[in-house]
Amino acid sequence: MNASVRISVSSLRAHKRRFAGTFLAVLLGVAFLAGTLVMGDTLRAGFDTMFGNATSGTDAVVRSAGTITTPGESQGVRQPVDTDLVTAVEKAPGVAAAVPDIQGAGQLVGANGKPIGGQGPPTLAGNWIDDPKLNSYQLAEGRAPSKSGEVVVNRGAAEKGDLKIGDTTTLRTPDPVKVTIVGLATFGGEDGMAQVTYTGMTRSDAEKYLTAQPGEAASILVRAGPGTGQQELVDALTPVLPKGVEAITGQELAAENTDMISGQFLTLFTTFLLVFSGVALLVATFSIHNTFAIVVAQRTRENALLRALGASRRQVTASTLVEASVVAVVASAAGLAGGIGIAAGLQALFPAIGFPFPEGDLVISGLSMALPLAVGIVVCLGSALLPAVRAGRTAPLAALRETAVDQSGASRTRAVVGTGLAALAVAVTLTGVIVSPSLWLAGSGAILALAAFVVLGPVASTTAVRVLGSPLDKLRGVTGALARRNALRSPKRTAATAGALMIGVAVVSLFTVFGASLKATMDQTVSRSFAGDVAVSTPSFGAGGSGLSPRLAPAIAERPEVDTAVGLGRGVAEVDGEGRALTVTDPVALERAFDLGDVQGSMRNLGDDGIAITESEADKQGLRTGDTAQLAFTDGKKETFTVRAVYGRSELAGEYVITREAWAPHRTQDSDTLVAVTFKDGVSAADGKAAVEKVTSAYGNPEVQTRDEYAQSSAGGIDMMLTLVYALLALAVLIALLGIANTLTLAVHERTRELGLLRAVGQTRSQLRAMVRWESVLVAAFGTVGGLALGGFLGWVLVKASDGASDSTFAFAVPPVQLAVVALVGVAAGALAGLRPARRAARLDVLRAIATE
Repeated sequence: MNASVRISVSSLRAHKRRFAGTFLAVLLGVAFLAGTLVMGDTLRAGFDTMFGNATSGTDAVVRSAGTITTPGESQGVRQPVDTDLVTAVEKAPGVAAAVPDIQGAGQLVGANGKPIGGQGPPTLAGNWIDDPKLNSYQLAEGRAPSKSGEVVVNRGAAEKGDLKIGDTTTLRTPDPVKVTIVGLATFGGEDGMAQVTYTGMTRSDAEKYLTAQPGEAASILVRAGPGTGQQELVDALTPVLPKGVEAITGQELAAENTDMISGQFLTLFTTFLLVFSGVALLVATFSIHNTFAIVVAQRTRENALLRALGASRRQVTASTLVEASVVAVVASAAGLAGGIGIAAGLQALFPAIGFPFPEGDLVISGLSMALPLAVGIVVCLGSALLPAVRAGRTAPLAALRETAVDQSGASRTRAVVGTGLAALAVAVTLTGVIVSPSLWLAGSGAILALAAFVVLGPVASTTAVRVLGSPLDKLRGVTGALARRNALRSPKRTAATAGALMIGVAVVSLFTVFGASLKATMDQTVSRSFAGDVAVSTPSFGAGGSGLSPRLAPAIAERPEVDTAVGLGRGVAEVDGEGRALTVTDPVALERAFDLGDVQGSMRNLGDDGIAITESEADKQGLRTGDTAQLAFTDGKKETFTVRAVYGRSELAGEYVITREAWAPHRTQDSDTLVAVTFKDGVSAADGKAAVEKVTSAYGNPEVQTRDEYAQSSAGGIDMMLTLVYALLALAVLIALLGIANTLTLAVHERTRELGLLRAVGQTRSQLRAMVRWESVLVAAFGTVGGLALGGFLGWVLVKASDGASDSTFAFAVPPVQLAVVALVGVAAGALAGLRPARRAARLDVLRAIATE
């Protein structure tokens, strides 16, 4: 063992507590990253197993070959296949059984009258398949449906809705259907497929409620006979299938389902968590760098003596890096164990919050362990590199000095460079959000702004601490003045300590501002575009929910209190080779219930061969009123439509509008997403709403909301997103607070003699504790104020960049109450971080402290 290593090991043994904050910062960051990767691998393997089990008895699937995928969606819409194909498929060589698989949206209503599910995962209904090998659900209790109105539901959905065998409830398809539960089913031995709800009906009921007409199915499931492989079966089926219909193996179907989950949910979910892991590690970088910078400063005389005794610069630098390496390796290894624990905890927690983790053991891959370990070591060593180099540059004569004076706050070079970076950040950002909208330029400007804040930190800390600490002189007297001067003593140290908290607060403020802006945008959209008095909708998002019955709007319109009721349905078609969502509605009623802006042409005569489009879409397609456009539908048919109207606003009406008559030949399972209702003159809001609710009670009790209530509920998912963001950012803030506490602890050690002298001249223990606590509060206040400013700026950048990249207009909003809460939490956290160092300082023995060298 060489001298550098021996010195490093001896130093670590003697001063283990100095690196406690660094150890915890690395451990927490690595644990978060490792937990995210392990959980992603486990979920991916679990879904792979689940879908594999679900299709284990299906050897081939016959389905429509073409799909139409609209922007923002990865799963396309397929044309149904003719159930008469079953006869031809059964005659193909190697086929043991073939059954039609009819699927559609169907949402059960629980015993309390509220819909089950609908918050993301699909709510499915279909025909119950009697062949147990072709049915992915297994009958666990009761019996299969044998007559109209009888259903089997998955056990998880039944438990969630407090339903049992023999109960009668409503199934929204979206038309309300009275059903009786005669059986409960499981999926691969579990109560359901994650949060997907399933209702199995008789074939005749499924054709009646889930398809546009009898004789259609989503696909045909095929089971091979003995000795026939899946690919062999597909090869035998292909010649008997008509044009536009394909056969794929069951394994290919399982892989498609897994890829769909991985491509949508898992990728988004793990990326989201990895971003916050990165934020936590960035915050940890500040804390680690500050710790080693302080330790190196405190060892100035020790390192100088080593240099005087013959140690080279390289040996002194290596000694510091060896310490960092030991801390990095041990903390990262502990972080790996912590990450596995986090993943195991989430595996147990997810079922409790309504998202069952796929059955199976944790999947711990080599990459999931090696990557966090490497990241933890690199972050720790990278953060310690500059302090280590600075230690190596210590001159032997420094052994004769007491301490070095920190001049970083007065550095003209730092001020010039920081100001230049800030000016460049503003210029690049303004160019990216105003002059030439670009997400890349806006993001580059945001990164430059962060760099400018870091560089200018020591320069700004002097002024900021003086301003923020000025009230302390009057409020706390000498104690407050000493706290302020201690915070001013080392501007670079203060800025580095506050920088970690600044990053955490900045990200919190960023999402707070962006969330408030999204709410303001939604409110602006509804206020500007929605001219109705109440809106009828189903509380769902993602693939969940069954929508509203197309018969609901006409039923509401018959009420004497109602002037106009218009339902907005959804269709898909290809326009110029690209998938587009169609709004299927009554154009005349639409114009009365929604503000469409300037309308060129007329919405009154669309008929069954006319279409209305937004002005922005018309510009993209090069269309004007009177021009024609060819639409290709999922049934393979192509029709030419005449553009009879071009309107200005599309926020709620969508980009393409066609009549129900035009959509009817191509429809599948019809449903509306929204019904807008306008009352007659003289009808009060309460009377009108009560009249509408009387009608909706017969259609599964969808929500009836006023315009303001609809705007608030539309933005309800934003609050849920912010809650998750705040929970994830708590780790970054915790690491920042550990950094503050560690810095103060090291500062107390550094000032041992000074603190002893203060006690000797009359300072009480409570005054000493208050002095250290207020110093912590000042550092936290500086970081919080800087974080609020940076987060507000980045929030504005994100809103403006989103505005430029979208056809919709985004509103920018600053929520003063929420930001005030963030500020108070940041300052209070600073006070909390100072408790332990303050208590330790107050316990110092006065005589020993004075005698300290």
